[in-house]
Amino acid sequence: MIHIIPKPTDTKTDNSTGMVIRELSLMNEPYRLLDLQSLNPLSTGLSNQVIWVCGIRQDGFEFECIKSLSLNNRVINSPEAIVTCASKVSTSALLNKNRIPTPDTLFCNDYDTAASFISDYQKVVYKPTYGFDGNGIVLITSVEELPDPPWYLQEYIYNDRDYRIFVLDNTAVGAIVRQSDTLTHNIHQGGTGRSVPVDPEMEEIARAAALCIGVDYGGVDLIRDGDSYTVLEVNGTPNWHCMTAPIPRFMAEYLQKQNIGMQSL
Repeated sequence: MIHIIPKPTDTKTDNSTGMVIRELSLMNEPYRLLDLQSLNPLSTGLSNQVIWVCGIRQDGFEFECIKSLSLNNRVINSPEAIVTCASKVSTSALLNKNRIPTPDTLFCNDYDTAASFISDYQKVVYKPTYGFDGNGIVLITSVEELPDPPWYLQEYIYNDRDYRIFVLDNTAVGAIVRQSDTLTHNIHQGGTGRSVPVDPEMEEIARAAALCIGVDYGGVDLIRDGDSYTVLEVNGTPNWHCMTAPIPRFMAEYLQKQNIGMQSL
C-alpha cells in the first residue's frame, strides 16, 4: 500500500494530491492518506512502506514526523531533499559545489558585505531564505532597502519569463514557461503559464540540478542567461500547473514501481 501525505495547500481547483490519487485508483493501486497533525511518528507500526510526501507545512513538527518515518520506510521525496529545497542557501551551496550554472549569490549577516555586493551588481534580488510561491522576493538597488538580516541576495539577470521543468526519476518529463510583467513569474504571484517542449539543454541542466539536490521528483526553475540556462531553485514538492504532460499518471506509476520494489525486500 502507498501512504500519502496530502499537500496542505491543495484546493478544489488545484489538487495535486487528488490528481495522483485518481490515477492510483484507475491502476487499482491501494493507498492510504496520512495526517501528520494527528500522527505519532514514533508508534505508527509502518515499516518497508512507500510514503509519498505531496507536501508539508514548513514547520519543525511535520519535518520531524517525516524524518522519523524515513528511518524504516521509503519516503518520497526524502526529508533531506525536502529541507534542502526549502532552504535557498542549501540549494545554492549544492549547485555551486556541483558547478551547475546559477546566479552569483551572497548569504550574509554583515551590512558592509551586503553593501559591496549590491554596489558590484547595481541591482540584486532579495529572497527570503525559506520563502515559497514567490512571496517576499524584491528587487534591491540600495543597502538601505534591505529588511532585517540575514540576507540571501542574487545578482539580477534581466528576464521576462522563467521555465519550470518537472524532473521525475532523472528524466525531464514536462516543462512550462511562466511570464509576467513583474519580478517573479510564479503563477501564485499572477504569472501565466503554458506548456513548452523540453529542449536538450533544458533537460541536461534540470536533470543535473535535481540529481545534486537529491530529489526523486522536483520542479527545477530556470531562466535564460545569455545563450544558456541558469538555475534559480529546485522545488521538492512542486505543482504542475499548465503542463500538458500527464504528470499525475507519471507520478502514480513511479510510486507503484517503488512500492513493488519495497515489497520485494
